[in-house]
Amino acid sequence: MRRLIQVPIASWLHAFTKTPILNYNLSLLIRAEIGLGLIGFGILFSFLGVILFFDKGLLALGNIFWLTGVVLLLGWYSTWKLFTSRANYKGSVSFVVGLFFLFVRWPIVGILLEIYGCIALFGGFWPSMKGFLFHIPIVGWIMQYPFSVSFS
Repeated sequence: MRRLIQVPIASWLHAFTKTPILNYNLSLLIRAEIGLGLIGFGILFSFLGVILFFDKGLLALGNIFWLTGVVLLLGWYSTWKLFTSRANYKGSVSFVVGLFFLFVRWPIVGILLEIYGCIALFGGFWPSMKGFLFHIPIVGWIMQYPFSVSFS
């Protein structure tokens, strides 16, 4: 029988329920939390890089944080399958070429290619994300208006 432990309050996934979980799940939860944090920092640094006139250093840091967060959140194998899937070749190639352009100091072309690559790669996740966003209090109320629903 596996040993049960109590989840710490810092864990955002089980903070309200305080349910016991298995030991091996705790490391997966911590890895997912770190991955989500890195994805958030990646988006923040990329946003700041765009706002500050396409600062190359901030854009590069944002990309490194974002990619590391995706790998920690999904795992190596799932990330590899996502980027090498036959249906996602167009998005993968445009994202990698955009990353290359970003590192060779063409940030505007690079960021445009990366945005297109992200939309092509994660286009299948938009319905799930929309359902999740409807449950967030302020965002859900805004998304209920007809002008915001018609875009998706």
